[in-house]
Amino acid sequence: MSEHSLFTAPPPRPPDEDDRVPSAAPPPRRPTRSSLGLALLLALTAVVSGAVGAGLLLATGAGNHTTSTTITQAPAMAAAAESRGTTGLNAGALYSATAPGVVDITSRGVTTTSGGGSPFGGPPRSAGTATGTGFVVGRKGNIVTAAHVVDGASSINVKFQDGTTRTARLLGKDNATDVAVLSIDPSGLTLHPLALGSSAALGVGDQLAAIGDPFTYERSMSTGIVSGLDRTISAPNGFTVAHAIQTDAALNPGNSGGPVLDAGGKVVGIVDQIATNGSSDTSSGVGFAVPIDLVRSELAQLEAGRTVSHAYLGVSTSSADSANAGALVQSVTSGGPADRAGLRAGDVVKALGSTTIKGSNDLVATIATHRPGDRVTASVRRGSRTIQVTVTLGTQPSQPASTG
Repeated sequence: MSEHSLFTAPPPRPPDEDDRVPSAAPPPRRPTRSSLGLALLLALTAVVSGAVGAGLLLATGAGNHTTSTTITQAPAMAAAAESRGTTGLNAGALYSATAPGVVDITSRGVTTTSGGGSPFGGPPRSAGTATGTGFVVGRKGNIVTAAHVVDGASSINVKFQDGTTRTARLLGKDNATDVAVLSIDPSGLTLHPLALGSSAALGVGDQLAAIGDPFTYERSMSTGIVSGLDRTISAPNGFTVAHAIQTDAALNPGNSGGPVLDAGGKVVGIVDQIATNGSSDTSSGVGFAVPIDLVRSELAQLEAGRTVSHAYLGVSTSSADSANAGALVQSVTSGGPADRAGLRAGDVVKALGSTTIKGSNDLVATIATHRPGDRVTASVRRGSRTIQVTVTLGTQPSQPASTG
């Protein structure tokens, strides 16, 4: 089955909504190891999620003219958080607390494809308009969204719930995790920054909510549960994102970049992709979010406009059979860290450092916990014997290199 980018036209919209032009529909992406295609939710919406509560007034200005930004804190929603797993998510209360911060992001001149190649690179290319979702973080009013919502955009506009619009500036983005941070002038706005939760604290069955603008239906909420954890999904640069959250909450074009919230109203993930069967680009009940712990680890760097680096081994793998659990090396990138360390196709990585590797996903996730330059020892099954190989991890390139 194949992957599809969701640059598809929306159904008829309510007559009072703004006119938006979805980008042209690209062809299917190349298949991945997954049995279902993963479709990036590229086409239609933006969220700046926030909440109401006691605020802090920040005054700026010159002469007799003063503008202000009001920062309101989200309600603790402590009762919901403390009753995790006992009392269900209070969707009405959560929506009231977060929907006032929801905004639209409209990106013009975004990079897409139309008639061949991957939607993340390679000819032919065209410029279009896409919309997506994001959420406000911190007192400066920065906005987090998915990188693919703003990739290559010549202009980015953010629209708040009260109709106020701001031109946004891209502070930084990381195509390896599909995360971007935008900056706006917050003067005169009442901002509702969302608190960041912990994706590591999630368990299968925990209730979740997503707020976004699917098919331009503004500030729509969908609810569901954590369907699975520690998934790997495709990143815009062709590598994989580790520890992704799987949910059955309805996710559609326009939800991209929006917050996935826990029962306490905290962001635990960023909406990113859905699985498709090659015939539909709408909710399949199998959606994925980038985990907020991963986002948090690089947020300061992105806000400062710095490049985020990721560790790199330089192999392609699949999961070994149950009798020989581990990550089976399919190919090794010539001249890469694994090649220099002596890893070969056919090796089975059983452990990396102190972490047991049960399959390919484990290897991806473990590498993601390291930094470029780290020296790690891999326990490798080669034929009938087990050997120890020391690898100095490199820096992940902008796109996968040819292997061999």
